[in-house]
Amino acid sequence: MDESVRSQIDSNLSHIDALIRRGRRLCEALAKDPTDKSTLVANRAWQQDIGVAINQLSGGSKAHWLARSFSEAFLLRTESGQVIEAVAPAEIAERLVAVLDQAVISLSRMGMGEGHGTSSSPAAAPLPRRFDFVHNTDLRPVVEQTYADSRDAFERGRYEEALINSCGILEAIVTDALEYMGLDSLASRAIEVPPGKVADWSFDDRLAVAEKAGIIRGGCARLPEIARKYRDVTDADGNPQLSVSEQEAKRTTQVLHVVMRDLDPGR
Repeated sequence: MDESVRSQIDSNLSHIDALIRRGRRLCEALAKDPTDKSTLVANRAWQQDIGVAINQLSGGSKAHWLARSFSEAFLLRTESGQVIEAVAPAEIAERLVAVLDQAVISLSRMGMGEGHGTSSSPAAAPLPRRFDFVHNTDLRPVVEQTYADSRDAFERGRYEEALINSCGILEAIVTDALEYMGLDSLASRAIEVPPGKVADWSFDDRLAVAEKAGIIRGGCARLPEIARKYRDVTDADGNPQLSVSEQEAKRTTQVLHVVMRDLDPGR
């Protein structure tokens, strides 16, 4: 890769990383007090800075996937697709951080060779995410690759595949956290758990117990119903048979981002 292009990418990554750090601080502040005037002023300034960065990265095109993701971050929809008028500032901040995460992933993959793209816009396939918070070291490279596959599938419009991969990651990292805590620890907290090992529990049960144990917060409440049943809808050969919309795949990815931040607050 040309050094000037590499320098530009590194500069963009550094700027976006700084925006993400500001965003995470704002998410916490807005969750504590969404009416604080100084926080709201800082939030508006942050959103404006994101808009400038997104405009630059998307080449000024409103049709670019990154520009569309930025615009859609301000809209929260019901299951039927209707726009919800009132959205909490903290929720919007979380969604904007997720958009910035996508930009970092795509920028990081640029110039990695044939098939990964060499364009100066962050439209290339994403770089595998770091999952150092996962306790099972053998699991880390698996979820990293699955994360990359999920983002690639989403950008190619293969929403069923994107949702299945995101759900698989979500299930894997929550299971890892539960197993690390241990059944004895869960019992000592008077948390009612299903019979058998964690790996025997349903997807829904794992999420519910993880919330009760304080491992994750309430982000999974936004998980689409089809995502909760992703393992149950199969054909006679056991192959997934899902009809997934772009919105359902996107929301599942957003929930995954929230859970990842719950499991690794220092991200």
